[in-house]
Amino acid sequence: MIFLGRDFETEEPIYVESDRSRAILICGKRGSGKSYTMGVFLEELYGQEDSLVIVIDPLRNFYTMSRPNDDQEEALYRWNLSPRSVPVRLLIPGDPIKRYGEKVIDALKSQGVQVESFRINPGDLTPDTWLDLFDLSLTEPMGLALYRSVSQLRHSEGVNFSLEDLIEKVKKSSRSKETTTEALLARLEVALDEWDLFSSYYKEVTEIFDVRAVNVIDVGVLGSSRFGLRNLVVLILTQDLFRKRSQARLQEELGLPTGVPKVWLAIDEAQEFVPSGRASLSKESLIQWVKEGRQPGLSLVAATQQPAAIDRELLSQCDLVLAHKVTTSDDVDALNRLSHNYMASELKQYLRQIDRRGEALLVDDEEELVRVVQVRPRRSRHGGAELK
Repeated sequence: MIFLGRDFETEEPIYVESDRSRAILICGKRGSGKSYTMGVFLEELYGQEDSLVIVIDPLRNFYTMSRPNDDQEEALYRWNLSPRSVPVRLLIPGDPIKRYGEKVIDALKSQGVQVESFRINPGDLTPDTWLDLFDLSLTEPMGLALYRSVSQLRHSEGVNFSLEDLIEKVKKSSRSKETTTEALLARLEVALDEWDLFSSYYKEVTEIFDVRAVNVIDVGVLGSSRFGLRNLVVLILTQDLFRKRSQARLQEELGLPTGVPKVWLAIDEAQEFVPSGRASLSKESLIQWVKEGRQPGLSLVAATQQPAAIDRELLSQCDLVLAHKVTTSDDVDALNRLSHNYMASELKQYLRQIDRRGEALLVDDEEELVRVVQVRPRRSRHGGAELK
């Protein structure tokens, strides 16, 4: 069970069931506490048996969990809690020293943060994903050359090939014009030399995670776009975990041992990855995660400032909503569409009750409950506060 906070009126403790798969939305305008609340969930999820906790962190809000929240010691005492650090495994796409600098890496390690490189296997990208990544189409020569080269490598090598292997394959192709080959090679060489994301040898994505820590993937070091590298990381991660957990679930049902734990995936700024009204590399994979993930043991905690900017198909799958202060009409309307028969009035009527920082409207579709919650103080340090 997750201890979330107290009922604002009755002061009864509020718990969220966590021993089964959940799809949770946390939303609220800037500064209302959505990232803080996500941190509360992460603290509670850490240490649960047979659960892997992974955070997609575009804003670098969660590595600070490695330090105790001494600044709120008095507030924690009033809740019968105390400051406590949480083990953090910070996964940095590419070379951590190149991304952060040696001094920053040393400082992070001195604060108890485990720092590791995170890389993607080129062979895990389908031919279609390669086309999307470079904004190419099969109807144009460069797209056809890339699609053909990736397909041939996957046929001959499976997933065990590097970006260098792909470049060599393109060079040796005799079915493309020289200008097409040169243009395609220029793009692949940029991916090799500048992106600093792909692995030179095949490694299972799950090997780098630690069930004894909160695994934070800092996608903030990567460019933000719907067909960009941040989305690519989420796509490959969710596809791989979905496949592995589906296989593990079958083994579990047959009474066979498995080394793949259940997964809680938390995504901050979720509108970047499953946007409303347009495509992205990771959108379909995340929708599959929430629609089909219950049986294999996959949970999602999505946080956003803009619920209207998240695809409705994902929003409709959320069985628990935590809404901090929301003011824009588009966002209120997006949440109001989640109103259910058991509510005494529309959701937007309840949202008007949220006025203070740290308060949230909790809508639990599983329990058919609506209540205003005072979220408990964080035990670990919050990294999303604004500079003063």
